[in-house]
Amino acid sequence: MAQEWMIDVLEDLKSFAQKNGMLALAEQLDDTILVAAADVRLGSGPGGAGKVHADKTGALYRAHGSGDIA
Repeated sequence: MAQEWMIDVLEDLKSFAQKNGMLALAEQLDDTILVAAADVRLGSGPGGAGKVHADKTGALYRAHGSGDIA
């Protein structure tokens, strides 16, 4: 899977955020990693099945992050 590098980058960003006290960002990146992994697994991209849950991603973020962001 050619897009797995993106998950590695997100993991590095999450680690940096945790080490530097950016806990809300680290938590959001954890959610983002889950979404990215699902997209990679579903084969997103041109004509890929990853588009199926694109609308649900925003709803997940709003449900989870609604109290975190003003």
